[in-house]
Amino acid sequence: MHNPFYNDILTAEYIATVVLLIFFGANIFDEPDNIFMSMGMLSLLVLSVAVMAYLFFYQPLILMMENKHAEAARFFLTTLGVFAGLVLAFLGVGIMISLVM
Repeated sequence: MHNPFYNDILTAEYIATVVLLIFFGANIFDEPDNIFMSMGMLSLLVLSVAVMAYLFFYQPLILMMENKHAEAARFFLTTLGVFAGLVLAFLGVGIMISLVM
């Protein structure tokens, strides 16, 4: 069985990768305003939603189908809670960095 903490680590890694690609990719392309960049960004949104849905809902759904409702709820809520903590940590670090600069 998967560990909700493992899912949260994968989620944070995925988000960091996407943000780094966007952040540093903006420096590579001189003219990002074209139809293909817009299609690419919308496609990235769809991909991100699919990846997050898998990481957050797949294992709880399997547990629900096995009639392990309490375990499914605990798995989902643990995943969600740890991810909320990661979001707060990211925001806290971002706020601290912006105050220093």
